[in-house]
Amino acid sequence: MTSPVPTLHPFDQAIALELQPDGHWLGHTSPAYANMVGPYGGITAAQMLNAVLLHPKRLGDPLALTVNYAAGVADGPFVLQARPARTNRSTQHWVIELLQDGQSVITATAITAQRRDTWGVDDEPMPACPAAADVPSLRVAAPVVWFDRYETKPITGPLPVTWDGSSQNSLSQLWVRDQPARPLDFASLTALADIFFPRVWRRRATHVPAGTVSMTVYFHAGAAQLAATGTGFVMAQARAQAFRNGFFDQTAQLWNEAGEMLVTSHQIVYYKA
Repeated sequence: MTSPVPTLHPFDQAIALELQPDGHWLGHTSPAYANMVGPYGGITAAQMLNAVLLHPKRLGDPLALTVNYAAGVADGPFVLQARPARTNRSTQHWVIELLQDGQSVITATAITAQRRDTWGVDDEPMPACPAAADVPSLRVAAPVVWFDRYETKPITGPLPVTWDGSSQNSLSQLWVRDQPARPLDFASLTALADIFFPRVWRRRATHVPAGTVSMTVYFHAGAAQLAATGTGFVMAQARAQAFRNGFFDQTAQLWNEAGEMLVTSHQIVYYKA
């Protein structure tokens, strides 16, 4: 009797890349991570990072990633180009580009680094909140497919119940992990950094068009912390700091259940008033 072939997790299927003879990578958008228009931005960022993670010349692990969403990614195939622009003793600087029909759609830069054991401390502690095991999971009838790829346990700041234009704070906190559960790694952590709905929806309780223009993720966790986190939940917090002239920012932090900060993230987001 032959053993059944293991089925890849939807996330691994989505970020899969095929090396081409010219050294570039061929990828494809995933229906499992579809957004209202095109793919979920977090999965695109993870695909960009995966082009670096798979590169034979990579030095160390991700330290920072900045993704610029120059245009919408169309459903279908795309080409990823990733090259190390400069390699130093302990850091490596990358330039990444996603192309469709020969046109640049997404640009990114990344830094990988060889981490050293040094003194360290988390100056931004995880906020006091109920343990993940004590918070019920919430199934939301979301209008987007990608939201079903995550198990979420909201703590505070959910989507508005009534879209009445009333003023609210922009803070959201939730426990979250991949659905089905999957061991955390740098690629999936990148996608989780973009898990939040637009802050303008929370702040205004008005459903206006919005989209990320640029997102930066700073990786504070190394491979050992990610391995220790495993399939556990991640505490995710996000808030905005200013809304003005059609753009707002978003700052976010993610901790594991042990209270260790894994990443911080910053975005600038377009919105239509």
